[in-house]
Amino acid sequence: MTEIYASSETEIKAQFYDLDPMNVAWHGSYVRYFEQARCDLLDSIGYNYKEMEASGYVWPVVDIHVRYLRPITLGQSFIVHSELVEYEFRLKILYTIFDKNSGEKICKAHTEQVAVDAKTNEMQYGTPLILAEKLGIDT
Repeated sequence: MTEIYASSETEIKAQFYDLDPMNVAWHGSYVRYFEQARCDLLDSIGYNYKEMEASGYVWPVVDIHVRYLRPITLGQSFIVHSELVEYEFRLKILYTIFDKNSGEKICKAHTEQVAVDAKTNEMQYGTPLILAEKLGIDT
């Protein structure tokens, strides 16, 4: 069983600019949905991108995996459920997108981010203490 260190839900409605010529959400739009959900998740633990920068770290996405199950259409409302499941050595966040009305699963994905020292641009091979503190984890 995967431990969940933090989670959040973000409601989004598909807009015209999200669509491709086949009138479904363009596959690249999902990355923006994940980013919006990730920002909400990071806000919920008090460690958003401004707070990361203030702590001396940036956290670039180094890996993303997406499994598309059903299309999103214009005006469709959906929920992006995000879960922080790994924090040691990297941030791993799982995403599941559900249709708001039916609850039907639309997409599953995950992203991985690593800590990089903002001054030296050196990747950190351990988790900065600030993240553990924000998660309420004793180190």
